[in-house]
Amino acid sequence: MIHILSKKYKRFIFYIEIILILFLLSLAYHFIPINDGKKVFYIPSSNIRDIVHTLKDNGYEVTWIDKKMLTLKKIPEKGWYNVNPSKQGRFSFFLHLHTQKTNALMDIIIYAGETKEEITQRLAKDMKLEQKSLIQHYQTLAQFEEGDILAQRYTLARNADENTTIHYLFLASNRTLKEFQNVYITTPMDKESLKRLFTIASIIQKESNSVQEMPLISSVIYNRLEKNMRLQMDGTLNYGNYSHTIITPERIKNDTSLYNTYKHKGLPPHPLSSVSIDALKASVTPQESKYLFFMLNPQGTHGFSETYKEHLEKITVFRKHQKEKEEKEKVENNQTKSFGIGFKAFEKFRL
Repeated sequence: MIHILSKKYKRFIFYIEIILILFLLSLAYHFIPINDGKKVFYIPSSNIRDIVHTLKDNGYEVTWIDKKMLTLKKIPEKGWYNVNPSKQGRFSFFLHLHTQKTNALMDIIIYAGETKEEITQRLAKDMKLEQKSLIQHYQTLAQFEEGDILAQRYTLARNADENTTIHYLFLASNRTLKEFQNVYITTPMDKESLKRLFTIASIIQKESNSVQEMPLISSVIYNRLEKNMRLQMDGTLNYGNYSHTIITPERIKNDTSLYNTYKHKGLPPHPLSSVSIDALKASVTPQESKYLFFMLNPQGTHGFSETYKEHLEKITVFRKHQKEKEEKEKVENNQTKSFGIGFKAFEKFRL
């Protein structure tokens, strides 16, 4: 009997020791310091590999135990997170990461036709960040001189830093681009082919914001390139600091850059600005036509022509419309001035 009790006692002590060891190991694990990583970051998916990769990219060392902790209760979902690991301890940080999604978010819109300078300037102002740092991070990720971030709406954490903000914009933009490619592009594209596509899209974007006209403008670009004609499009001169300037005959004459398609054949050397999915779609699927020219018309849209003779006729119509409009405005301005002088004279007479 004593032997049996002794055996049970030893077994009990053994279990206690195991529990104590597990407790001490858990306690020791909890107090292992966490790297001083970024407090705000974006997790792109609920895939454990993506979560671990994100944490490591943001300065956190993730052990195999940490990985188990991440999946023990609930796997963190896709989204923005704002964490404070120094107040939690290692055990709590990884176990409860899924609860630390932030609601301090803001929507920003990248507009079609914006340059990286304009995008980063607005981000710096709206998010109280340093534009110089935003530009630096932009350039480390960019494939082209311009246009790497698609024109669309993005949701950002309000207190994300410069690096995190730019990385997210590129991540979200590339995700949209990948979805676009899966639908509209059947064969893999190398960097040069993609650059050509974005360059054409950026010219379309500069020439018109009309979704209906974009495929026709695209057809004019491809038709002229096929015939080895100069594009001769004002939009190609809206590059860099000239992004939103009016193109004048003097500018066309004096600009010696490769962006001047009145002087140089082929496409400009780089995309001009950010582009919309609609412009990108038009650059991939131009409308079939024989058009070689397009010109503004009195209705504010574009008229398209197959021959230079037709094009000249449309130019004459538009210039006549412009002249009539200017004369009408001049008459209206003179009438306004006359009314103002007459009113002042009446006031003086009344006094």
